[in-house]
Amino acid sequence: MRYTCLATMRFHAQRRADTEPSRGHTRIRARAVALGLALMSLNIYWITVIEVRWYTLDVTSLPIFITPIFTLFVVSLLNWLWNLRRGAGVFTGAELTVVYIIIVTGAVFAGHDMLQNLFGAIAHLQRHGAPETGWRERFMGYVPHALFVWDEDAVRGFYNGGVSPYRLDWLLVWAKPLALWAGLILTLVLMCLCLNFLVLKQWTQGEKLAFPLIQLPLAMAAPSVGFWQSRWMWAGFSVAMSISGLNGLHVLFPSFPHIEWIKQYNIGQFLTTRPWSAAAPFNMSAYPFAVGLAYLMPADLAFSAWFFMLARKGFQVLGAVMGWDAAAGRGFPFLNEQATWAWLMLGLTLLWSARATFRDAWRAAWTPDHPERWLYKLSWLGLGVGVGVLALYNALLLRMDFWVAALFFGIYFLLALTITRVRAELGAPHEIYFVNPQRILFDVFTLRGLGVQNLTVLQSLYWFNRGYRCHPMPNQLEALRMGQNYALSPLWLGGLILAVSALAFVIVCWANLHVTYRYGAEGACQGFKFWLGRESFDRLNTWLTDEPLRHPDRWYYLAGGALMVLGLKGLRTAFAGFPLHPTGYALGVSFAVDYFWFPFLLGWLLKVMLLRFGGWHVHRQGLQFALGLILGDFTMGSLWSLVTLGFEVPTYRIYI
Repeated sequence: MRYTCLATMRFHAQRRADTEPSRGHTRIRARAVALGLALMSLNIYWITVIEVRWYTLDVTSLPIFITPIFTLFVVSLLNWLWNLRRGAGVFTGAELTVVYIIIVTGAVFAGHDMLQNLFGAIAHLQRHGAPETGWRERFMGYVPHALFVWDEDAVRGFYNGGVSPYRLDWLLVWAKPLALWAGLILTLVLMCLCLNFLVLKQWTQGEKLAFPLIQLPLAMAAPSVGFWQSRWMWAGFSVAMSISGLNGLHVLFPSFPHIEWIKQYNIGQFLTTRPWSAAAPFNMSAYPFAVGLAYLMPADLAFSAWFFMLARKGFQVLGAVMGWDAAAGRGFPFLNEQATWAWLMLGLTLLWSARATFRDAWRAAWTPDHPERWLYKLSWLGLGVGVGVLALYNALLLRMDFWVAALFFGIYFLLALTITRVRAELGAPHEIYFVNPQRILFDVFTLRGLGVQNLTVLQSLYWFNRGYRCHPMPNQLEALRMGQNYALSPLWLGGLILAVSALAFVIVCWANLHVTYRYGAEGACQGFKFWLGRESFDRLNTWLTDEPLRHPDRWYYLAGGALMVLGLKGLRTAFAGFPLHPTGYALGVSFAVDYFWFPFLLGWLLKVMLLRFGGWHVHRQGLQFALGLILGDFTMGSLWSLVTLGFEVPTYRIYI
């Protein structure tokens, strides 16, 4: 394990040397920003059509987005070829990096867990809250009405499709709630950016976190040509392209052979008798990109992720043997509770370890001669303004009790900081579906403690807390870290991110309305997030009409999740090289690695074997191969989605 860490540190040192340009590269020309904005707009529309209309590519479901990588690949490759021909590229490495950052910032808002979710919920009450449901009597009086769409005619066109959204009266119907949501979400984006500014120096220069997910875009954008001339990279690229290409041809022409087990293959179908059936559903896959991602991760985390996933399944089987699942009903093994306090404890220990960082940032903000005084001062002022805006929203629109609002937003930012740290340090996926402020507060306080009004407002805010695959904060920090490679000013880059975020919000709203009114949200739109409305308000209705009695054993599992994290942290401190990582446990019990456990096993095994038997040089070749796997799979997936756009036919999905 020590050799693995040493090899990883050597690679990152070499990568920094390969990508460190001269001071002249810090100038970003207007044409690079213009190109980024143009490609961002096209990418937003691409994501919306593919994910909302056709659902043939989960562009933004992974910790690194698919189409931004493909777009950077095309632009960087053309730039490199131009450089070979003319002796100088059209864009510098810094400018290509900025182009990528702009595209990713737009993809955050267009993606699975952001504004697509909003459109799944914003008109749901008008569409499905008929008088016979009883919703009007139970909770609709507590809904923040200004945040939702109520015009029956506009909602009918939205769900049925076949009409144009460009009617002035309909545009005005949508404008008010979307503007209010924009104010709330952009405030959260600003506060996340300010938090990133506060930890940036410590995490990047003090602790030198690895930032595994920026390796591929930095390699493509770098002025060095080593990446494009790597035979191992092109070998991985070819392998992934061939697999996804063959499977894609099978989708269009079923007579073509295909490799079935590359995507989700349910081995739980063979577990038909007790106690083994307790482990079902049990899926495995061998996504090429996921094998590559696992290779980028620290070996102990990749190992822990698949280990705790299998341990979870084993625990479920053990529960069936002992009869615990029958005693606890559907609650056993209380994965929600385990995951909740595992992630909260990760966050609390992170806050404790970062207390000196925040204290130093506060002092630096008010030290006149400190070189980064304005960065920290504006960060603290931004957080203060954000708190004021959130308080105003709560007072005028949300109307939650103060303590509920404080806990809700406190948990939101705690999880945001934790996910950002996990991404920066480990590069792991973070679809922690079981963990969100609504579930946490309901598990702890139940309906009796929260009351109908608080619970209704919490579920009205559910859409941006359901999952965190498109969370803006980790993408912001990765952008700032990429900017450090070219000595870009954090304040300049932060201002660009905020401006692009505001523009992206508008473009994403237009794209979703255009697609849904054309095809029908409940018509031809195969990827419309209708379940967001159901999870938000059907679940609320269930809680109010038949409040589930929270099983008393849940408290043991809540405490157990926290103690597991603390125990694993203690063991790693006491025993150097201890292989089990607390983040791996948190990921394993929170659905984040259910799709990835087997390719993580393959990637971990490949990395360990190459390091042990081949040494550092072979490991670097393996790393190039892993980057090629990711790039090749993403490229083939993007090409298949372009076939869908061009010919309006469903094509192969490289994921799920």
